[in-house]
Amino acid sequence: MTLRQEVSEVAELKPSAVIVRPSGDEDVDAMLAINLHHVRKGLDRLEAPLYEAPQKEDIRRRRKNMGNHRLPHLVAELDSIVVGYAYAVPFRKRPAYRYVVKHSIYVDSGYLRHGVGGLLLQGLIDACAAAGFRQMIGYIDASNTASLKLHKTLGFAQTGYLPTVGYKFDRWTDSVIMQRSLGAGASSPPGDKV
Repeated sequence: MTLRQEVSEVAELKPSAVIVRPSGDEDVDAMLAINLHHVRKGLDRLEAPLYEAPQKEDIRRRRKNMGNHRLPHLVAELDSIVVGYAYAVPFRKRPAYRYVVKHSIYVDSGYLRHGVGGLLLQGLIDACAAAGFRQMIGYIDASNTASLKLHKTLGFAQTGYLPTVGYKFDRWTDSVIMQRSLGAGASSPPGDKV
């Protein structure tokens, strides 16, 4: 029995057993495997089959670009195995939006609903707030009730609904826009951190 099989039989991982840390080049293979599963079989399959799956170099380049812009790119690790990853990117390229990020979270299918996504999301929230960002936005498939609940638990509120914007599994899908303030939010002008 593999570690993944053992963990998937446990009702809930102990959060203290999972380490959330900045990703490194040594994590690229694991991140690619997690991403490919979601592209091919998961809820977030909008890229397939119309687009090619990402390659190692794509993930490596994204990591480097985010680091150059002081944006977090994190992995969740359990017993030296990467079980999930998450990152934040600029919401828009125009300077007026420089204090706003949007995020993505991918969890290994064997570790879904064990708290890994929550640890990664909290890590992103903390890192982005510390970097001076003021708002975080997530686009979530409307059928992904677990992710919607997690976001609400961590202080996100629904701020928009985009009907029929994705097409997968031979049907149209909706996206929910969720947002949360970071740090002082809109209560004061931003500093010069970002």
